[in-house]
Amino acid sequence: MYTIGQVANFLGVSRDTLKFYEEKELVKPKQNMGNGYRKYNHFDIYDITTVNFYREIDIEIKKIQELRKSKSIEGIHSLLEEKEQEVLQEIEYKKLLLKKLQIVKEDCEKIKQFLGQYIVKEMKPLEIKGEIEHFTAYDEYDTLKKNADSLKKAVTLTSLRRVISFNEEGMIEDKFIIVRKVEDPDEEIEGEILSHPKCIYTIMEDGRWSTGGKNIDHDVEASIRNVAIEKGYDLSGQVYINLLLTTYEDGLERVFLEIYAPIK
Repeated sequence: MYTIGQVANFLGVSRDTLKFYEEKELVKPKQNMGNGYRKYNHFDIYDITTVNFYREIDIEIKKIQELRKSKSIEGIHSLLEEKEQEVLQEIEYKKLLLKKLQIVKEDCEKIKQFLGQYIVKEMKPLEIKGEIEHFTAYDEYDTLKKNADSLKKAVTLTSLRRVISFNEEGMIEDKFIIVRKVEDPDEEIEGEILSHPKCIYTIMEDGRWSTGGKNIDHDVEASIRNVAIEKGYDLSGQVYINLLLTTYEDGLERVFLEIYAPIK
């Protein structure tokens, strides 16, 4: 027979953990009614090591309590299969999360490199999943929820692209499209593919910290036109704007916009 201190010592668990197991009826040591001391036999040791094993593979206490009452080998196998599927799903989620983190790091590098700079760059293929008439068309956001690329249930704006159409007289249309990046050119696509091999590309800053809250649409259009005139580019009459990153300075938002203006 072993004392609680001896068991805690050679199994590497705390006294509180052993008391918790006892409260949950996962281990049932005999208790001396005279002095209240617990005595653990070798069957109790089996119980504790079994509970430790299941806790190590992240089986919740309720499931272990069910096991403690009765569970066939087939039942244990089924439980482990269920846990295996949970772990595989979590691994897939972590992979997606890692990819998302890497993309945001790349976006930070883009901002450092291209903020206020103008180059010619390809706008890589996007699949159009839907359209929102305007940013304030909240009743249409169910389409965004359905088609957005998201890790959890949070709806973000990273699946949106603002599309401004213009002519020599100015803006003629302003809408939002819901898109998905086409990772594999050979994959089967349901929606329309949007792609432009040559665009004037830049990153501009919006948000109250830099603009004082004023609308920068005119600045975007004017800067794109000036670059096109200077370089001799023939604009196609559209600008695609992607919300790249939002941060804060002195409590005011700094919004970085990635801009593609296709040229003919």
